[in-house]
Amino acid sequence: MKKLIVIILCLISFRSQAQYQIITTVVKKVIKAIDLKVQRMQNETIWLQNAQKTIENELSKFRLTEISNWSEKQKSLYDDYYQELWKVKSTIAYYQRIKELAANQLAMVSEYQRAWKLFQSDQHFKPDEIIQMQRVYVGLLDASAKNLDQIMLVVNPGKTQMTDQQRLEAINQAGDRLEENYSDLKQYNNQNMILSLHRAGDLNEIQTIKSYYGLH
Repeated sequence: MKKLIVIILCLISFRSQAQYQIITTVVKKVIKAIDLKVQRMQNETIWLQNAQKTIENELSKFRLTEISNWSEKQKSLYDDYYQELWKVKSTIAYYQRIKELAANQLAMVSEYQRAWKLFQSDQHFKPDEIIQMQRVYVGLLDASAKNLDQIMLVVNPGKTQMTDQQRLEAINQAGDRLEENYSDLKQYNNQNMILSLHRAGDLNEIQTIKSYYGLH
């Protein structure tokens, strides 16, 4: 009987470890995907920031209403160029929003990594609870990755036909969902910290947990 119990416990432990490894692998893949998307967003934002000054300088050169002695052909040529510059300039406006969202996403991943490292070492949580935490994190991080995909789709003029205003609204909507993902993650972390405090045996242990998680 004792041998049977030992075998059963070993099987349960093995199964828990296998589940943990699978979920951890999924999380790593999601975080890698997020990092790549954020890097792409940041690169595009940096390029547009550098381009902004050049565009504004170019725009100041072509004030068609102030130009005289030009043929209609010249005016038409530079009018097209002028309009194209304005389109790019208006695009820069919503890339500022993207820059903010990229920073927000990096903060979310950093918050997950910080809290997850602490929870794994917290003896107040059982192995199956740790696995469940990872499942929740997978859901939150995957949702944020999908919202990043939506943003990248919107900012690609070749894939979506929208006015600049419609594009900015779509970015803001996806951005709001990203911020909600981040808020949900922080709330979930706080709930787990509170649960750990409730499981403390005495006041000294409570103070130790508070110090461990940086709570005041």
